[in-house]
Amino acid sequence: MGERLDFLHRVSATLGEIDAQGLTKPERVIVSPQGARIEVETASGAKRSALNFCANNYLGLAGDPRLVAAAAEASARFGAGLASVRFICGTQSLHKELEAETAAWLGFGDCILFAACFDANGAVFEPLLDEADAIVSDSLNHASIIDGVRLCRAKRYRFANSDMADLEAQLKAARAAGSRTILIVTDGVFSMDGYLAKLPEITRLADQYDALIMVDDCHASGHLGPEGLGSRSVHGAEVRIDILTGTYGKTLGGGMGGFICADAQVIALLRQKARPYLFSNALAPSICGAALEAIRIVRAPEGEQMRQTLKSHAARFRSGMEAAGFDLKPGPTPIIPVMLGDARLAQTFAANLLDEGVFVTGFSFPVVPRGEARIRTQLSAAHSQADIDAAISAFVRVRDALAESQPQ
Repeated sequence: MGERLDFLHRVSATLGEIDAQGLTKPERVIVSPQGARIEVETASGAKRSALNFCANNYLGLAGDPRLVAAAAEASARFGAGLASVRFICGTQSLHKELEAETAAWLGFGDCILFAACFDANGAVFEPLLDEADAIVSDSLNHASIIDGVRLCRAKRYRFANSDMADLEAQLKAARAAGSRTILIVTDGVFSMDGYLAKLPEITRLADQYDALIMVDDCHASGHLGPEGLGSRSVHGAEVRIDILTGTYGKTLGGGMGGFICADAQVIALLRQKARPYLFSNALAPSICGAALEAIRIVRAPEGEQMRQTLKSHAARFRSGMEAAGFDLKPGPTPIIPVMLGDARLAQTFAANLLDEGVFVTGFSFPVVPRGEARIRTQLSAAHSQADIDAAISAFVRVRDALAESQPQ
């Protein structure tokens, strides 16, 4: 009994330390579908309407009635779930259709589905690489990539974020160590900062040192580049990607589910050895149905119109915030971080913005480095120009009110 109480005291003390540093991450309850405008439950239990500027819902498809209908139709036809992993009795024609559509759209030989892209990134390394191989990973890669690399026996090398000189140095070191296969790994879009990986330069170095390239394109697939093909399509034909991971939980419907696209033989081996695939339930039919509808929309002319709207909205918000004097991270994506520095200030700023009718989240350590707390704003094609202008005005009001409240 004493050991249990000691354990609970340690947990309570850790929570207290987190809170004292202003790093507690509150969960605010949404009582409506996801969208550009949502209904939020306040601390008193009342509901209030707010503009949502922190969702990964880049094209506004999460609440699209067509996706809701497609999800319902898939459930009616295929059931609520599979109650099985894929290789036992959990593979339906719907799963194979989604894999084929995803691979064909993104231009790869095959595709394999996972419960989330976190699982995809956790699954990809260990079956393909061992102690004879090397992984060269960007220092700001997503936590799921970091965890996936830890599960693999390959030698590990890390290069400073988007630093091509350091990448080359690590590639030289891996080659000098006699590594058999070298895999360069990067996010396509660095999700906390909103800028693109230097894929053309990475490709040139990969060609020079005979390395493979893996890209996590979760924050790019569907809403960046022609046909929504993601970060590589922004750069053009000079980019090579050997393994692509992505999600249906952001632009492509906002539900859940991840995927890996690669050469058909690579995918075949992952089906045999990837543990999150072998030991996790198959995606629910509703998720597959909604994702298929999202891909159809993204590839249609309507999808290009949505992407142009999103691009215009991001430019409008960025220019308006810069004109108002805010410190923004540079970048060409609809992720626009508003830098505040202090963790507690970021939390207070976000709470006060909700009082102004704008829903955002303050990000602080360990999600971002210490001293780099921010509000990561994300634009959606579902926003209107009036929504954007209203959000900018709210940011200004909150900043000015906080400045006035500080002791002189």
